[in-house]
Amino acid sequence: MSFFTADNVATVTGGRWMTAPASDEPLRGVGIDTRNNLDGRVFVAIRGATHDGHDFVPAATAARVIVVDRETAATRSTAGVLLVTDTRVALGQLAAAWRQTLTQTVVIAVTGSCGKTTVKSLLDTVLSARLAGRAAPRSFNNDIGLPLAILAARPDDRYLVLEIGANNPGEIAQLARIARPDIGVITMIGRAHLQGFGSVENVAAEKAAMLKYLQGRQLAVVNADAPGLRRHLHHAGRVVLFGESTDADLRLTGWAARGDGGRFSVNDRTHFDLGLPGRHNAVNAVAVVAVARQMGLDDRDIAEALAACSPVAMRLSRHVVGSVTFYNDAYNANPDSTAASLESFIHLAADAPRRVLVLGDMLELGPDAAEQHREVGRRVIELDRKIHIDQLVLVGKLSSHTAEPILDRWPRERLTMVDDLDRSTAAAVAAMLQPGDAVLLKGSRDIGLETVIDAVAERQNPEPSNAPGA
Repeated sequence: MSFFTADNVATVTGGRWMTAPASDEPLRGVGIDTRNNLDGRVFVAIRGATHDGHDFVPAATAARVIVVDRETAATRSTAGVLLVTDTRVALGQLAAAWRQTLTQTVVIAVTGSCGKTTVKSLLDTVLSARLAGRAAPRSFNNDIGLPLAILAARPDDRYLVLEIGANNPGEIAQLARIARPDIGVITMIGRAHLQGFGSVENVAAEKAAMLKYLQGRQLAVVNADAPGLRRHLHHAGRVVLFGESTDADLRLTGWAARGDGGRFSVNDRTHFDLGLPGRHNAVNAVAVVAVARQMGLDDRDIAEALAACSPVAMRLSRHVVGSVTFYNDAYNANPDSTAASLESFIHLAADAPRRVLVLGDMLELGPDAAEQHREVGRRVIELDRKIHIDQLVLVGKLSSHTAEPILDRWPRERLTMVDDLDRSTAAAVAAMLQPGDAVLLKGSRDIGLETVIDAVAERQNPEPSNAPGA
């Protein structure tokens, strides 16, 4: 019997039919967006931060089953309408049940303070060289995205790479219970989302919670350099430690920058080229090597795929606009990821005639946010000793703390401070840039640093005027 039947959806979610389905034909999958193809599918009405899926039930005309948790939601006679207690919970229940049918699929879950999306992307790139499978799109790593990624998997997939994120305690366990990974990867532990977790020790405990839910192969690939992780490893079966610590099973023993990528060594024996910049990404790639070997790939296959990979969008991705080169690492930021980004910029911008930093606020850091921004300011001073920084732009109110250690040492004209980025202020920052500049963008996603790239593009290709005679 097909898993995706109306009766099974009702059984798995514990729902009650408000309107019985008109057909018992197998369903084609699950969706939450009426803009996507819902033909013959289940539409789950999800309440989000800005939209309520219940408001779009009338638009789900192609769906065969509609799942709601509000009796007043619109109903249609052509679709079955299933009432559940909570549609977000129901989505997770469907995903958990579907995951247990994927008996031929190795589920790989990636978590950590930084590097999750990069490792997920690298794993998909490497594994797809020899195996059929898929990875969660974009940053589908919460209680909506992760279930959708699982529900998109097919029974003949050899692998499924998932990303598990968290802003508050308990979220990793909630998602891991749904995913039940065969292989768990913890990239690193750092000072991310401290507003929710309170301490790095609590971050480590939260990330390690995933290890309690490993099944099947029960392999944990864990960063050996991460503080506080090792005390939690008893939850795992087999453990492979990776990183730069001397006792790592797979140890990064060499790294050299090459263009926009580099070459790294593992255990002084095996050498790999990598199409991503930065030593931190070489460490991420060592984790990928561990998983790929477990999946049966040989080092030649792994090396070819790593050499051909490219950065994920907004993770040190390179954009050339006119003659200005941007390195956009502004998907998210915390003190540790910012330090890694600044270190990478040394090599990326080595040959540029001018170097510009555009750093935005790091959000969700909790009560120590001011001091952690000062720390970034001190790192900028250290960076400037290694490779001259011609201009620093700080964006956001917290970044005033970043400026504090710098103001006493730099001439004022090298530093510009902006409260927030709108069309006008982004244009002003764009006007500071000169041909040949190398520009690093690093800050939390909500700061919107990528608008500087848009502003430079507009300067390169201004909109034609509609004025008479123009």
